Amino acid sequence: MDVKKVLFISQALSPYLPETPVRVMCRMLPQSLQEKGVEARTFMPKYGMINERRNQLHPVIRLTGMNVIINDSDHPLVIKVATLLPSRMQVYFIYNEDYFAHNMTRELETESSPAENNERAILYARGVIEAVRKTRWNPNIIHCNGWISALAPLYMRKLYNDDPAFGDAKIVIGLHADSLCEPLNPALYDLLLQDGFAADDISLLSGGVIDETVLTRLAIDNCDAIMQCSADVNPEILKYAEASGKPMLHYTSDDDVLARSREFYNNLGE
Repeated sequence: MDVKKVLFISQALSPYLPETPVRVMCRMLPQSLQEKGVEARTFMPKYGMINERRNQLHPVIRLTGMNVIINDSDHPLVIKVATLLPSRMQVYFIYNEDYFAHNMTRELETESSPAENNERAILYARGVIEAVRKTRWNPNIIHCNGWISALAPLYMRKLYNDDPAFGDAKIVIGLHADSLCEPLNPALYDLLLQDGFAADDISLLSGGVIDETVLTRLAIDNCDAIMQCSADVNPEILKYAEASGKPMLHYTSDDDVLARSREFYNNLGE
């Protein structure tokens, strides 16, 4: 397969938030592909820490009027976009005033109000899916980074697998040194049942602690391939990924991941 379109669903990336190894990799992966002629689009939440004026975020008019229903409540979505120079890569931001701050904050909402992370993760996954469907931009590869993106493979494979935007795409999970400030509320299981999932689809979330390890395992179960993007990934997650038997790109260095990513994606279609 000659990959031409790659969708990244990421937790955060620089320069929109202060640099960390995870945020730099989440920027460099799509940027390196864009520079090689692959059309890469990236989604991330529109956290309150992001300065819209400085980063030149603009509303996407054609994506107005979308809503996500969570726990019988209607949550309007606002989608904004910025262009990351010099690669001219488009970065889309998912915003909803119930879960993300409107004004600048000193702390990410996922850390300052962790009790809402259940619904925040659902809103983000479904918001990205609805935005991609509405643009009719069908990716060859969908690459998910970070715990807040972990529900996206589940939705795409169980509820949207017949949708032309996702049915033929290969889903890749990026493994990072990722952590939650506190586990998600077990009520996530019931929220997902309300959304239409079968109990077997989400059995990993039943009756135990829902931390980043459990969420990553759920994402691995619903993906096609795995990319280790950091040297210090949780050994339990690495062991689970290797035991899945799915194609996996192991980490040796950041430069190696960037150099081998396109070939790895291409080989998934063979």
